[in-house]
Amino acid sequence: MTSVKIKNLTKRYGKTIAVENVNLEIKDGELFILLGPSGCGKTTTLLCIAGLINPDEGEVWFGDDMITCAEHNKFERPQERNVAMVFQDYAIYPHMTVFKNIAFPLEVRKKHKHEIETRVKEVAERLGISELLERKPKQLSGGQRQRVALARAIVREPKVFLMDEPLSNLDAKLRVYARAELKRLHKRLGVTIVYVTHDQLEAMSIGDRIAILNNGFLEQIDTPENIYNSPKNIFVAGFIGSPPMNMLDGTLIEKDGKLFVDLGFSTYELSNRFDKLKKIKSTEVILGIRPEDISISKENIKNSIKAKVDIIELMGRELSIHHRVNENTIIAITKPTEDLEIGDELYLVFVNEKIHVFDKNTEENLITKNS
Repeated sequence: MTSVKIKNLTKRYGKTIAVENVNLEIKDGELFILLGPSGCGKTTTLLCIAGLINPDEGEVWFGDDMITCAEHNKFERPQERNVAMVFQDYAIYPHMTVFKNIAFPLEVRKKHKHEIETRVKEVAERLGISELLERKPKQLSGGQRQRVALARAIVREPKVFLMDEPLSNLDAKLRVYARAELKRLHKRLGVTIVYVTHDQLEAMSIGDRIAILNNGFLEQIDTPENIYNSPKNIFVAGFIGSPPMNMLDGTLIEKDGKLFVDLGFSTYELSNRFDKLKKIKSTEVILGIRPEDISISKENIKNSIKAKVDIIELMGRELSIHHRVNENTIIAITKPTEDLEIGDELYLVFVNEKIHVFDKNTEENLITKNS
């Protein structure tokens, strides 16, 4: 296996920027996620690694070997890169059996018949599809087809695995099992995987690290935990998490040595960990708080916000409560044991340690773990 390094990668289509000056270092054996909404540039980045797209600028390295350099017109063909790709639609051949589909990359490379049979059976057993080897794709479920596509990639023993939303065609229940199986498989093989998805839950659950792209630009690279708890900016904070983070417009006010955010409908006192904000010039901010970091009370507690229950959504083991506060909606997550009805007036209490404050103009997080 090998590491992957991308330097100043840029790809344009006319005036449209697909990716702009993207820099990534993917470690040997890492399950690395490219995450973002449709059209953000994640698949373009993956295809540049695969050699299916030649970038306008930048370099791609596998370990110590440069395989793409736009400035020096260096470009290794896809078949020379020793990468395996798993596509969204699996791209398995309908007229071939499962055995033939898995064996195809080895047959193309003219491997010995005995070696092909041995490797196909080993991979099939590892993925739990040994009993399917004589079937045709039309006789398989979505999950089984997905494992066939993975087996065809694994049997080649490539340097890098590239996966373009391989679970998106599965139903919700099967996707949960497939995520777990993929994570187990990665742990067992120790391979380098670059994985594209728009599903933030999928990214958070399987990735070692995540790179979040938006409109062709790289927003943040970090572990799932750090991205969730210390989002770099408003886009990352809003994109990661379901329900999304609550965002409230406000103005910073300092009074008697204490710092407050004037939200219009209420003035919220910030804790001492925000004291560094007393020195900043910009006072227009956005206060962010995740739904699970809000508790509700029927009594007026100091530094709480009065709200009215607008919508109650039963999510199984929890309730998602939409509250109306003037023209704002604030979502809180609570247990189903809460005795609540639409129209109830209550008070919202924020967990101070979990509050985020963003600059309204730059959209940057003013307080992060690394600041």
